[in-house]
Amino acid sequence: MTDYFAGIALEHPLIMGVVNVTPDSFSDGGETFDHKRAIERGLRQIKEGADIIDVGGESTRPGSNPIPLEEEIRRVLPVVIALAKEGTIVSVDTRRAQVMKQAINGGAKIINDISSLTRESSSLEVIAASEASVVLMHMKGDPSSMLEETNYEDVVSEVNEFLRGRIEVCLGAGMEKHRICIDPGIGFAKTTKQNFQLLDQLPVLLGHDCPVMVGISRKFGLHKAPNQRLKESTSMALKAVEKGIKILRVHDVAETRSALDEWISTRNDLK
Repeated sequence: MTDYFAGIALEHPLIMGVVNVTPDSFSDGGETFDHKRAIERGLRQIKEGADIIDVGGESTRPGSNPIPLEEEIRRVLPVVIALAKEGTIVSVDTRRAQVMKQAINGGAKIINDISSLTRESSSLEVIAASEASVVLMHMKGDPSSMLEETNYEDVVSEVNEFLRGRIEVCLGAGMEKHRICIDPGIGFAKTTKQNFQLLDQLPVLLGHDCPVMVGISRKFGLHKAPNQRLKESTSMALKAVEKGIKILRVHDVAETRSALDEWISTRNDLK
C-alpha cells in the first residue's frame, strides 16, 4: 500500500474533521453556516488533533437535493482559502467539477467526491490535470433517491468491484496511485445490515493498494440524536482502524483523537 496520501504519512491512521457550511446537514446543519464560524471550527479541529479538514457546502443527507453551483462555491471557497493559508490540509466534499477546480486553485489538497468522479464528465479531467488527491466513494443513485437504492446480491463484492473500476479509470487518466483513496460509503444507499457487512469485511478493500477511508461518525445509534452518538462513533471507528482503515472522517475530533491515541499506545505496548 502507498505509504502516504495527499503528502501525509500513513504511519498511523489519520483523522479528517468535518466542517459543513450548510444549513441542513444531517448531523450539524446550521452550526457552521457562516464563514467565520466554519473557519474557526476547522482551526479548532486541527488543534484537537485533526490531520485534514473536510469542507462541504452541499448536504448529502438522505432526501437532500442539489443546490445551485454558485451557492456551493460561495459557501466553501472562502473557508478553503482561509484554512489553506493557515497551513491546513484541506479536503473539499463536492460532486461538481467547477467547485473542484476553484477549491484546488484556492489551496485544497483533496477532493472528496461521493459520486466517485461520475456525476460530471469533466470531474475526472479536473483532478487528473491537477496535483490534488481524491477520495472515491461508493454510492448508488444520489442523495435524494439513495434510500431506494439498497438492493444488492452481495454488497461487499459489488462495492469492491465498483471501487476497483473507479481506481482503474483514474489510473487510466494519468493519476498516480498515491493520489487515490477509497471509501465504501457507509450509510449511502445501504441498510443498517449492509453497513455492518461492509464494516465486518473492510479488509477486502485493502487489496487495491490504496488507503481506505470510512465516514461512520454519528451514523450508528440511530435511536439517539446525532450529537449524542459519540460512544457508537468512537467504538465503530476503532473497529475500522483495527481492520486496517487509514482515514477516519469524523465530527467529534478531540474525542476520536483521544480514543485513537490510546489505541495506538496500547498496540505499541504489545509489540
